[in-house]
Amino acid sequence: MHRALVTLPLGLCVLSLTACPAKAPPRVQTAPASPPAVRVPPGCEKNQSGDYFHAQNPAFRYLGQDDGGTLTLAVVRAWADGGVESPDAGSVGIVLHRTPDGFVGETRATGFTGAGTPCPVAFPTEAVACADTGLTLRAASSTAIDEGCRPATSGPAPVRQEQVLLRGTPDAGL
Repeated sequence: MHRALVTLPLGLCVLSLTACPAKAPPRVQTAPASPPAVRVPPGCEKNQSGDYFHAQNPAFRYLGQDDGGTLTLAVVRAWADGGVESPDAGSVGIVLHRTPDGFVGETRATGFTGAGTPCPVAFPTEAVACADTGLTLRAASSTAIDEGCRPATSGPAPVRQEQVLLRGTPDAGL
């Protein structure tokens, strides 16, 4: 009987030790994740602010503002007397963001349904080249919308075309 008394306290001691929670491993501090690298065509990391005109139709002018992350191009039309219209809320605009997926964004405009209802539309747009002489953009040339101003669910896929915007203003003779 004496033996049972010695093993009982020893067994209780072992059980109590195994019931205690284990000490948590030390926490390893990790540095905060850095944002993914921005990947844009060469030269597009530079500030693209300034005046531009369309290489094929110089009557279309663009006023560019660049904050280092986003380039906004307000589209304005030149008049025969040499002046240009001021951009307003209804003007066509191009907004491009420098991202890990490129210098991408959209061209925003107003489209019309078959019944003539005006609708806001957006065309996917990306910068494919940036040079001292200007920008080359690739954008969908058209889109289809339904009567509710939503993107149409059928029809041909949009075709993307390159557009060249040259820096500065065209010659006065144009």
